[in-house]
Amino acid sequence: MKTWLRRIRGALGMALTWAVGGALVGAGIELIHNVWPNPLGSLVDIWPAVLAYPAFFGGLAFSAVLGVAGRRHRFDELSLPRFAAFGAVGGVLVSLLPGALVGLGLATPNVPAWQITAALIGPLTLGGAAAAAGSLALARMSEDRELLHAGEGVADVGLTEEEARELLGGGG
Repeated sequence: MKTWLRRIRGALGMALTWAVGGALVGAGIELIHNVWPNPLGSLVDIWPAVLAYPAFFGGLAFSAVLGVAGRRHRFDELSLPRFAAFGAVGGVLVSLLPGALVGLGLATPNVPAWQITAALIGPLTLGGAAAAAGSLALARMSEDRELLHAGEGVADVGLTEEEARELLGGGG
């Protein structure tokens, strides 16, 4: 049972991290929009929320994809392109969500569901890939920092010249 709780906590943590990232990107868009107003007007004036919600669901979908496709690997064993591909698949899954809601009768859009999916699939796929790559880069940075802190005492030990030659195969 603890394994499931840990996985759920990890998925929620990933989803919240992606949501915060989406909200920050949205805040950046708002800031740019306020500095350089769009002459055509604003289609959406709530960018942080517009980007945070799909990012949250994208983080959940990515966690599910990662749990299935990458379950036998640690983060340091996964390549950046593979991680980005998992994020892209998560983005595709989120873009299918409005069509699924319409199919279940839980939503009634003004346009056909396939048009909504077609409009969402590109940005959510690219956004999912970028967020996944950023998540892996962030995880690796924090892991490197932990290794640096853990290895501080190792440098003090050092090797003598004779030990270094033996290690390199030169000491006989």
